[in-house]
Parts: sequence; structure tokens; C-alpha cells
Amino acid sequence: MTDIIVPSVGESVSEVQIGQWLKKEGDWVAAGTDLVDLETEKASVQISAPEDGVLVKILKQREEFASVGDVIATFQPAVKPAAAPAMAPTVAPAAEVAPIAASSAPASEPARVMPAAQRMLGDNQLVASQVAPTGPGGRVLKEDVARFVSQTAAAAGSIVSGASGTVAAVAANVSKAVTSVVAPVAKTATSVPSQVLQQGTANRAEEVKPMSMIRRTIASRLVQAQHNAALLTTFNEVDMQPVMNLRNKYKDQFAEKHGVKLGFMSFFAKAACEALRRYPSVNAEIRGNDVVYRHYCDIGIAIGGGKGLVVPVLRNVEKMSFAEIERTIGEYAARASANKLLPSDLEGGTFTISNGGIYGSLLSTPIVNPPQSGILGLHSIQERPIALNGQVVIRPMMYLALTYDHRIIDGREAVTFLKTIKEVIEDPARLFLEI
Repeated sequence: MTDIIVPSVGESVSEVQIGQWLKKEGDWVAAGTDLVDLETEKASVQISAPEDGVLVKILKQREEFASVGDVIATFQPAVKPAAAPAMAPTVAPAAEVAPIAASSAPASEPARVMPAAQRMLGDNQLVASQVAPTGPGGRVLKEDVARFVSQTAAAAGSIVSGASGTVAAVAANVSKAVTSVVAPVAKTATSVPSQVLQQGTANRAEEVKPMSMIRRTIASRLVQAQHNAALLTTFNEVDMQPVMNLRNKYKDQFAEKHGVKLGFMSFFAKAACEALRRYPSVNAEIRGNDVVYRHYCDIGIAIGGGKGLVVPVLRNVEKMSFAEIERTIGEYAARASANKLLPSDLEGGTFTISNGGIYGSLLSTPIVNPPQSGILGLHSIQERPIALNGQVVIRPMMYLALTYDHRIIDGREAVTFLKTIKEVIEDPARLFLEI
């Protein structure tokens, strides 16, 4: 028997959260196949099967926490049998388990499930077709799921409590068969990450879920930034028409040659590099009583991942082509959605760009990512009337925001830094002429 333990996943990481078990107890697994996703304070990592064998017992469930070195499962090395072994426990006669077994193998999912109900279904390892809907239009409500879980737990308890003699063996099998339904209700708050604390009247239920590792890190770093830095935000607006014209003119040729779409982020990343070159204090950080100036541009791109906001870093953007920037951002976005980012993808960074415009944000004040000293906020593009050459015209405009650490960046530098980005975006030829 082999123990599956939490490996060391980074110098500063001592605790992880179980993300998702990719295999079930009793599954035969080939060597190198991922068993479980672990979430750290920085990213997700996977533990693979050390050799061919069977996942015997899962000791830490989804959303539970574990320390580096903790045993989270047991694994039995084994050669794959010719036929799949029957790992499930023997089920009692149909007459004994009919009240529970009949509801454990639904044929299909109902069409309408409310989000809170869907989360509770997942937490209790259920599917929506097991639950009788009471909401308008046949919707499954959170209260419907809670009621089903309570009724199922009560039914399981009555079966077990009534067993005696030879019936006791049957009851034991029944108990195993309904473990996936009963366990989420029977466990305590310390062992079950998500738990209904109060059912009460309709729409008055409460649910407690532990904060994910990534969300905890986000919260800690944002509070750190607010407490340890003198943050100030300056704004400007940029006419996006020149970049849009350039993009529309060459996007087909660009995609055909490089196999990736030409987006706006590569223009802003390059514009940021030019502004950072002119105003190095925005690319610096405070270390104790020293100011460290970096002569390279490692720009973090804020991406909404499956578990929260992550900021993977583009290394040496000043040396990257437009195609390399767009391709790398696309790869990071795909891995963030699948929770496959590595801690090394998120480490470092000298400056950050956050695009709230993709969610419809018109204006915001982003918070710097410590120990960086600046972050550029992009926003939605809207057609607005502006004065241009003595005439009122309609142009696609975007508000820009630069939040900066006033301890090392003066207001004049911040304003002219943002103005440089505006000038480059409104006249993108500057990127190639270096003026």
C-alpha cells in the first residue's frame, strides 16, 4: 500500500486545499495519470499516480485543507485486470434498499436548476433529477435539495437502526450504498467544507463554505496593498479608433501567419513597456529602505480564472513580438480556466495590466499587486462625442486608470506615464519608430 501525500509545491507554501478528485475510490489508474487537483495560495497543481494501481481510499475530501506531507489518500499498486474489478460494495436485496436506490440512478437532469441549488447538489454528490422541484416553472430550488437530503438521511437512519441479526449485514451494505448521500449531511462543519446551517423558512437558509486558497491570497494581498502603500489613482481617456483601424486592416493576415488573433492587449502591453522605459520609477519596487529599479518589463496580465482572479506574468515583454504576447496570453487564459496554472507562472512581475472592460466596467480604481508600484486599468470601449480639430465627432473611447504607489512615484510621473500610453495607442506607429 502506498500513501498519497501532499508534496512540496513552493518554498512559501505550507498548506493546500483539495480542489477536485479526478478519480474515484476503487478506480484503476495508470502510472502518471492525475489523481487530484490541489489548490495552493498561488495556483493549482496535480498529483499523479506513482505507478499502475488502484485508488483505495480518499482521506481528504474536496475543499478540505491539508498541510505539506499530509496523507490524503491510499494507493495500491496493481496490474490492470483483464476485466474491470467490481469495487462497489454488495448491495442488499431490492426490497430492502428500494426507498434509496430508486433515487440514486436518475435518467436525466431537469432543465432548470437555480445556481444555489446546483451548488448544493454538487456538495452533496447529487443530481437534479433526484429532487422534486417546487419552484415556478418546475425550477429546482435550494430548499428542495435541502429537503431531499434531510429525507434521505432520515430514511438511511431508519434502515440502519432497524437492522438486527442477519439483517445487520444487509444494513451495513445499505449504509455503504447510501454513503454518498448521507455523508455530506452527517459530517461536521470541520470535515464538510459546505454545510447548511439554518433551513428555517423559505429563502432563509444559510450556507458556509471555506474561502479557497487563491481567494484567501487575493484578499490578503489586496489588504496588504491598502495598508502598506500610499495608493493614488490618476485617469485619462484614449481614442481607440487608430488601433481599431490597424487591427481591422491586418487581423486576417496576422491570424493566418501566426495562428492567433490580434487583440488589443498586445498594443497596451507594448505601450506600457515604452512608458515604463521612460518612467522607470513605475517599474520599481521598495525593498526596505531601498528602491529597486528593474530594466526589464515582466508584465502581469489579470485573468479571471475558475477560482478567482489570477495574474500570470509575461516575461521580458520588451523583447516579445505582438504574436508572442497574444499567444502567451491565450495559453495562460486556457490554463487559468482549467485551473492548470503553475506557481511559477504567477511569480514576479514588475507591472500589471487589468482589463475590467471585458466585463463591462466603465471606470474603476485598480489596486496594485504588491510589491509592484503600479497597475494599469483598462475599461470598456464606448462611442462618445468628443471635440476633434474644432468639430464634435463620435469616437470609440476608453477610460484608462493608473493606480500607483505615491511613496516612490510622484504625481507628475504618474500623469505623464499615463499620457504616454494614450499617445502610443492613439498613434501606434510610435511603437515601431520608437519616438
